[in-house]
Amino acid sequence: MELCVLCVSVLKDVFLSIPLIFQNLHTSQKMCIFAPQSLNMDKKGKILVIDDNEDILFALHVALLPYIETIKVSAQPGKIESYLVNFQPDVILLDMNFRTDVMSGDEGFYWLDKILTTDPQAIVILMTAYADTELAVKAIKAGAVDFISKPWQKDKLLATLFSALKLKESQREVVELRKQVELLNSTGSSDEIIGRSEAMLQIFNLIEKISDTEANVLILGENGTGKDLIAKAIHSQSPRSGKAFISIDLGTIPESLFESELFGYEKGAFTDAKKDKPGRLEAASGGTLFLDEIANLSPPMQAKLLTAIEKQIISRLGSTRMIPVDVRLICATNADIYNEATMNSFRMDLLYRINTIELHIPPLRERGDDIHQLAEYFLKKFAGKYKKPIKGFTADAKIKLSNYSWPGNVRELQNAVERAVILSSGNRLIGNDFIFRATEKTVKRDTETLNLEQIEQEAIEKALSRSGGNMNKASELLGINRFVLYRKLKK
Repeated sequence: MELCVLCVSVLKDVFLSIPLIFQNLHTSQKMCIFAPQSLNMDKKGKILVIDDNEDILFALHVALLPYIETIKVSAQPGKIESYLVNFQPDVILLDMNFRTDVMSGDEGFYWLDKILTTDPQAIVILMTAYADTELAVKAIKAGAVDFISKPWQKDKLLATLFSALKLKESQREVVELRKQVELLNSTGSSDEIIGRSEAMLQIFNLIEKISDTEANVLILGENGTGKDLIAKAIHSQSPRSGKAFISIDLGTIPESLFESELFGYEKGAFTDAKKDKPGRLEAASGGTLFLDEIANLSPPMQAKLLTAIEKQIISRLGSTRMIPVDVRLICATNADIYNEATMNSFRMDLLYRINTIELHIPPLRERGDDIHQLAEYFLKKFAGKYKKPIKGFTADAKIKLSNYSWPGNVRELQNAVERAVILSSGNRLIGNDFIFRATEKTVKRDTETLNLEQIEQEAIEKALSRSGGNMNKASELLGINRFVLYRKLKK
């Protein structure tokens, strides 16, 4: 049933006959607090209503009572700041004019500014009896989430309020997610970047140079080279180090889930969307977003990511509401992304947005003595984990580690050392504790083979041997692109 202002005075006279409940309603200088009645329906949210008209306050209370958990109303805008601290409303309904015959709305904008100064995340809906399109647009630009005209339609009023309550709930989820991520970042993995080779010293130097910038970074390198650790190092030395570092491996997410992971979704956006969920871009706002395997992003999602980067706004799946975001983007890939762009499978304009700074992470076989340094680090780590009294490597073990090409890079070295520690029964790791894949030639073939796969494997091994493990030289000897060589090694 719609409540009109004309019948409110009659209803109010009836209710005023119950002095214990409405004894303060007739005094505009006092705060009115209405406790919700017991109804067989779920109520939620805390609403603060500020309006100079007692009849409007009464009408809003009666209209909202069946749906809202707690309602507070007041005709005194001067106490708004104390209400924000003591009551902490989810949504504020704020009148725009507090003096008779005033239609400018300037008072409403004044108090809106006061509210947002006290709480920048406050959800404010402005109300006025003198509404027009220009005023509504001005209200949204000033920071209000919506605008209601008086007299209102009950259905529209409730829809606007519930939408505002959902927005407040989403804000809380984002804050909670950021806290969880920051906690994980502060107590998570203690992995560090280890290396003294010239190639790694150049990487460290470049990280230091870009530490005070907001530039987007593209990290290129083979699988297992530690691109994620480099990304974390860049974040930890940046002005955003105190904020969230959120990562997403695009290589492990089905294409159908890309959009919901990056941008989030509203309840009901699809079958399994049981509740609102903020996306990674929204959760990373203020901090750093690391997109691993960026080359796996589909063309439609590339376009949406480009728009988000350029405009710094996103929209959740199933919603038209625009959400501002502020992220520093770090991307990584093991693919030849420039070739992908040339072949039109990756947008060139997006590539130029994410590659302001490029870091090329060298494969482990090009890092010399870093192999032994990393092996010692992993040995200490896993010997402690498995309570093994292993103190080092024998000479033949070190030679075997040096001669292997490490197609899986640091990740493969870590797995090899862990496996050796588990299987070893001595106090030092020996050569036989390490069992490598077929890329290490262990058997001489007495007969010539015509198997193309075997011939290709032998040619790659010879090229790597002659070039001393240098991928650029090996690819030149083979007459193929360096990234093609990476893919063949992976295969």
